[in-house]
Amino acid sequence: MSPSPAHLIRLSDLSDRELEDLLDLAGRLKRRAAADKLQNRSVGLLFFRGSLRTRTAFESAMHQLGGHTVHLAGASDFWELEAAEGRVMDGRAPEHVKDAAAVLSSYVDALAIRPPMAGHSWASDRRDEAIAAWAKWARVPVVNLESAMWHPLQALSDLMTMKEALGDLRGKRLAIVWTHSPTPASPAVVHSLIDAATRAGMDVRLAHPPGYELDEEVARVIGSRGRSYRSCDAREEAVEGAQVVYARSWWSLADYGNPTLAASRRARTHGWKIDEDLLARGAGARFMHAMPVRRNMEASDEVLDGPRSLVVEQAANRLHATKAVLLKLIKG
Repeated sequence: MSPSPAHLIRLSDLSDRELEDLLDLAGRLKRRAAADKLQNRSVGLLFFRGSLRTRTAFESAMHQLGGHTVHLAGASDFWELEAAEGRVMDGRAPEHVKDAAAVLSSYVDALAIRPPMAGHSWASDRRDEAIAAWAKWARVPVVNLESAMWHPLQALSDLMTMKEALGDLRGKRLAIVWTHSPTPASPAVVHSLIDAATRAGMDVRLAHPPGYELDEEVARVIGSRGRSYRSCDAREEAVEGAQVVYARSWWSLADYGNPTLAASRRARTHGWKIDEDLLARGAGARFMHAMPVRRNMEASDEVLDGPRSLVVEQAANRLHATKAVLLKLIKG
């Protein structure tokens, strides 16, 4: 029986040494392209939710490495898939992930998946059952392109960007600030960012309004490592003395699945945005955001277009981080 392939579902799938090696490789690939390293190799991209940067970075990365991608959109190219085991499939899904994964594994060398989220219950969605099922049944490496809980590729590019800007990250302060948006996102980006930053030795501070606490597992995992991480009630306290200010809007897990309560809570948070006055409280703080970003709502034009903004470099580094992951998982 062939050994199980290596997957990247969350950063804890990588040891500290593997994480450092990936970042080093991404830096080398950025300085000098590695053409044809994945010649005649292919990656299947399955998106059950929309994407701009992630899909483009993956397709460009494979093209520049000499390979190619097969892109499938869950909303238009195929049908709903069942992830739960042992279920009588008399519902909407005509096919099981187990069967789809086995077949696609015979066509491509890796699978990169942005799984669906039901959006009804955080207790259910946080289990990440869909991406776990793909990883269990696929016979090729699986990359998580953002589940409910984790977004490892974003965290890799974030870490790469901060290291380029600040050098050694040990002891540097990262302020993660919740921002107001009518379309908040999953907390996956912030979960993975905190994991990555604390592993790099950063002092991480998190500021958010009441009701926007992260998943309890994140605090438990970080706390068990004895890393420097704490929550603040005020944005100003979090940003004070920070070298990086990272803005992000995420759902209230307390109101998850209840759009009326979520909208009511969000309506009380209009002041939560990043402007020059707040950024100036940092220690020459650089500004980061995973994008898409709502200008003059999450962050002002002055901040986004200013000399301390890293948002474009941060997005550009997705290409190089993706190349490093593809080479590691496919070539070894």
